[in-house]
Amino acid sequence: MPTVASVQRSGEPPGLAGTAKPGTEQLRRQNLLAVLSALRRVGPQSHTDLSIVTGLASATVTAVTADLERAGVIERQEQTMSGGRGRPRVLFARRRSFAYAATVQISSDVVHYALADYDGTLIDRFSARRDLSGTPVAFLAELAAALQRLLERSRLKPQDLAALSLSSKGIVDADGGRLVWSPVFGERVVDFSLLLQDLPGAELSISNETLLVAHAQASRRLADRQAPDFSGLVTLSLGHSIGLGIARPDGRGGLAVTAPNFGHMLNAVDDRLCRCGSRGCIEATAGFYGILRLAFQVPLDTIPAKFVPLPELEKIAQSARQGARMAQYAFRQAGLALGQGLSRVLSLHEDMPICVTGPGTRFYDLLSGGIEEGLRQSLHVRLNGLPHIEIDADEATLVSDGHIDRALAAVDQRVTALR
Repeated sequence: MPTVASVQRSGEPPGLAGTAKPGTEQLRRQNLLAVLSALRRVGPQSHTDLSIVTGLASATVTAVTADLERAGVIERQEQTMSGGRGRPRVLFARRRSFAYAATVQISSDVVHYALADYDGTLIDRFSARRDLSGTPVAFLAELAAALQRLLERSRLKPQDLAALSLSSKGIVDADGGRLVWSPVFGERVVDFSLLLQDLPGAELSISNETLLVAHAQASRRLADRQAPDFSGLVTLSLGHSIGLGIARPDGRGGLAVTAPNFGHMLNAVDDRLCRCGSRGCIEATAGFYGILRLAFQVPLDTIPAKFVPLPELEKIAQSARQGARMAQYAFRQAGLALGQGLSRVLSLHEDMPICVTGPGTRFYDLLSGGIEEGLRQSLHVRLNGLPHIEIDADEATLVSDGHIDRALAAVDQRVTALR
């Protein structure tokens, strides 16, 4: 059976290559990607369903599925009709064993590892504490060992891995596979491309964590047939760091997702020292360390802690809810900085719903007043009204879903690549 590793070596998978003219071949590749994307987002589908979801003609779906079946990328499944009568319904599905993707979510104090098959089914996952005093070299060694363990637990070989997707808070160089700046390592660069030395068949991707959250949220809306008018959304991640993602339809059935450097955007000219070394960033007020520093009236130019345990914020929140003035003030100032930043985003990108995620959502009752006040300070919001804001506290699932979907989409691109 063809594998993604063999695809990478030969340049394209057997059965998907063509000798047609470039324009025709490009259209054929788009059709292949449309079918694979539909199966990835919606799951197993019949011939008729694929035609409806992709907008492709029935004859085109027949040709595309035949090519993908011949290459071992998809397979047929039989669905027994209700009551056991009649011929089984034939569904097309992605062949689970065709490829595997590993994901690595790098949090402030923990690293989460997961392994999924080509259908997007989670095979294995585990977490490991990280050494906040370690070096980038030592950290890469930890990652390499953990990835080897992840594969061994599922009895896979390194060459079976088709995609390696990593995410972190901070600033990433997606093209170079590097973490350029992070709360733990500062400006010490982490070159994740070195991990590929032991993974010969894998393609590397590195993303800002909130970009994956936005991708997952938007993907859910695209897959929702009851919500066909999706035009975009903003995700705001609250926690030790502050992140922002923006997702919009790309006009080709996919998504255009970005993660601007929102947390380290200048918000005020003051002495609040940020972990990035600048003063007046949104995160210096709205990040966990900013709230803690203000609540305890610590000098604003105090060097921020790399990591603030969540129970410490819980204590401050409890005192705020019990009427402690400085604790209430700290959360309101955090909300105000967030609202002012969001008002600028909406002024630039027009109205979009906002989804708030992350561990900081448990304090949203204390932040909401400041957020609304900050939003209303902009002319755009005063004229158009407050945006719709919803809360999704399960950020871990969003990150995982975003990881897997983007990793498998990258595999699809390689599977259908032109020679």
